[in-house]
Amino acid sequence: MLPVYPINVFWSDEDEAWVADVPDLSYCSAQGDTPHDAVAEVELAIAAWLEAASLSGRSIPPPSSRLARA
Repeated sequence: MLPVYPINVFWSDEDEAWVADVPDLSYCSAQGDTPHDAVAEVELAIAAWLEAASLSGRSIPPPSSRLARA
């Protein structure tokens, strides 16, 4: 099971797309046509980021304590 990292989702006028960003993981972000699409894509990016870090021996930061609000 993957750690649960906070994800920021916002609209980018420049990219004309929804962006999902993972502040705890450097350069880990993704885009989508909808907020849901962006989150689905960034979940794949998180898995790839963690795998690459593990294979290269980089430390994997723990998720921050920020919690999403309903």
